[in-house]
Amino acid sequence: MKENWFDIATPDGTMNTFAACPDEGGPFPAVLFYMDAFGLREEIYAMVRRLASAGYFVVAPNLYYRRTPEFSTDQTPAGMARLFEMMSHLTNTGVTADTGALLAWLPSQAEVRHARVGAVGYCMSGPFVIAAAAAFPDQVACVASIHGAHLVTDRPDSPHLLARRLRSEVYLGCATNDKWAEPRVIAQLEAALQQSGTAHRVEWYGGAQHGFVFPQRTGVYDRPAAERHWSRLHALFDRHLLRA
Repeated sequence: MKENWFDIATPDGTMNTFAACPDEGGPFPAVLFYMDAFGLREEIYAMVRRLASAGYFVVAPNLYYRRTPEFSTDQTPAGMARLFEMMSHLTNTGVTADTGALLAWLPSQAEVRHARVGAVGYCMSGPFVIAAAAAFPDQVACVASIHGAHLVTDRPDSPHLLARRLRSEVYLGCATNDKWAEPRVIAQLEAALQQSGTAHRVEWYGGAQHGFVFPQRTGVYDRPAAERHWSRLHALFDRHLLRA
């Protein structure tokens, strides 16, 4: 496995980004991997490596780069307060600009196959992948939102309002016990996807909680559900990227 850190120029500064790909057999299709609110950490790097090992060039940008090159916290009340403060400065508009910087940078990498990319976002990044697909319909082939939060808002760039601009296949992996994405919210987004004619799948993970994919999320990690999410990601990316 090849892995490296890159400093990618954006309109707002320099975005430090972790990337991994197999050490032979390239070039590879690219997948954008958007972190959850807890930021880049070893748990994320392990997930990036796992996805990359299937034949992808996977990039995980530090979305908090405008504030700090590194972020870590815990689940104490003080730690969670800091997490919500960090998360609050991110917007669909800002992350879409970051996505544009990533897409402009990818062709400079010899290991990358210059074709359409896939994207996956977890928790807070669920809406970011949909916004990215809406902003770059010719470049983003498919996206997955895994226990995504804030998928329907009263903002003009709410994911359900962006559905009409999508040309990507959309996969929504939803936990049944998730206050950040209740069934009524997902139903509203699903209705918008259906109305727009967007290829999509909504899958409910029965008994799972918000954050179920992360092994170090004590009391939340659900191994069978997490493994199912991996199989869905591989199927989605295989269809649109490896076979393209």
